Amino acid sequence: MRKWIPLTAICLGTFMLLVDVSIVNVALPDMASDLHSSFTSLQWVVDMYALVLAALLMVVGALGDRLGHRRLYLVGLVVFAVASLACGLAPNAATLIAARAAQGIGGAAMLTSTTSLLNAAYQGRDRGTAFGIWGAVSGGAAAVGPVLGGVLTDQIDWRAIFYVNLPIAALAVVMTLRHLKNDQGHGRGRLDYAGAVAFTAFSGALVYALIEGADQGWGSGTVLTWLGVAVLALVGFVLVELRVADPLLDLSLLRNRSFVGLTLAALLVNAAAFAHLTYTGIWMQSVLGLSPIQAGLAICPLALAAFVVSGNNARIFHKAPPQVPVGLGLVLVGAGALLMTLVSPGSSWTATLPGLIVSGLGVGAAMPVMMSAALGSVPRERVGMASGVVNTGRQLGYALGIAVLGTIFANRIQTFVADNSHLADPHAAASALSGGRAQAVLAAVPADQRDTVQGLVHSAFATGLDRVYLVAGVTGVVAGLLVLALVRRGAPAPWEQKPQPAAAQAAPEPTQVP
Repeated sequence: MRKWIPLTAICLGTFMLLVDVSIVNVALPDMASDLHSSFTSLQWVVDMYALVLAALLMVVGALGDRLGHRRLYLVGLVVFAVASLACGLAPNAATLIAARAAQGIGGAAMLTSTTSLLNAAYQGRDRGTAFGIWGAVSGGAAAVGPVLGGVLTDQIDWRAIFYVNLPIAALAVVMTLRHLKNDQGHGRGRLDYAGAVAFTAFSGALVYALIEGADQGWGSGTVLTWLGVAVLALVGFVLVELRVADPLLDLSLLRNRSFVGLTLAALLVNAAAFAHLTYTGIWMQSVLGLSPIQAGLAICPLALAAFVVSGNNARIFHKAPPQVPVGLGLVLVGAGALLMTLVSPGSSWTATLPGLIVSGLGVGAAMPVMMSAALGSVPRERVGMASGVVNTGRQLGYALGIAVLGTIFANRIQTFVADNSHLADPHAAASALSGGRAQAVLAAVPADQRDTVQGLVHSAFATGLDRVYLVAGVTGVVAGLLVLALVRRGAPAPWEQKPQPAAAQAAPEPTQVP
């Protein structure tokens, strides 16, 4: 079993950094109360981490080629741990958001190193097994986050969801130093700083515009200005990548149908499968009255279903080309979200159970195959770059999913409350509801009106969630159909990979080459 210690070290870091994407979900109402934060601040607490993670993955991957991926992984673990401590000590929402950005920097350094470290540590069938386990950990981590977050928030405090990273990071550092081989940097040429700045500006401006759209409206000057900035930054990124000698993204890869299909799958899977859990958790706690741990356990069936299917992926799909488990998995993710539209004003948490299970089956089918298939669809000299693009797509998809679904959620609640209530300040009431402060709204009205307002609260949330689940469901189904249409047979699944010749095994996996 000693040979699996490197995999354990890599999976510890992967689990920690991906859990922190969603671990805050069930803690949001407690955070809002303790830090007196708005709905927009809650979105940024969730989104800032995923956004920075997505924006930096490709450029940090290129840096790993120069410094060595083991060294970069260790730096990422240390930065992540320090940032987690800052999150736990944060006195206000602004400090917490800034510390979450620092977590994203450390997470990017870790995540971009994982595939190269796995490739260097394992060969042949062991490599397929390692990628399968890593894929299962990656797929289940975002779903396990709410459960772990619920336990820590309920039993200790919301700040404990960040402190728990400290011993995990320390263990991962020790195991990495002792059991992962030290690789030497080998990159040549200059880093594509201009491309990195342009891509960061594009993703940041786009997410900012989408989040602010919930508060200011889509037609506001601020939102339109930032959407314009996003478009200009994207155009600038494309122009830079066409001109530089060592691009972050070789645009010729976009002529590869299989790679495009799998990148789209990576972009959309987290948006369809996990982004809506943020608003599901707010509903379960602020409207249904579940504790954080109860809300986390209510979402747990998604994680359990994902783990069961991930562990049996090779046996279930051993004769199928990779587009089948990925495409079918995304369709199941979408179908699960659509099932969750059954939530009504009188529903309990059990109304989400069928949808969560079906979505979990889809996550378990798609995640373990997606990365390996993407790497197998491109030339070997572009494997590192492909890994960075797919990981970027996953995290950017989650950030965009939080922003888009949050805007839809807040606007639907705002419209419903304005049209169906006689509250003195419907806008303030709607903002409090979407921010997880339903009890504050009820406490602000006379006792003889509370039953009426409570009915309004249940109906407003059901209306908001219905549209959120509908959009997530359609996204998942469309993504699955795109994969089935675009991905070709040439991309191998992890269990299909053959042992490489010794020379190929010794060669490093570059993120970018001259």
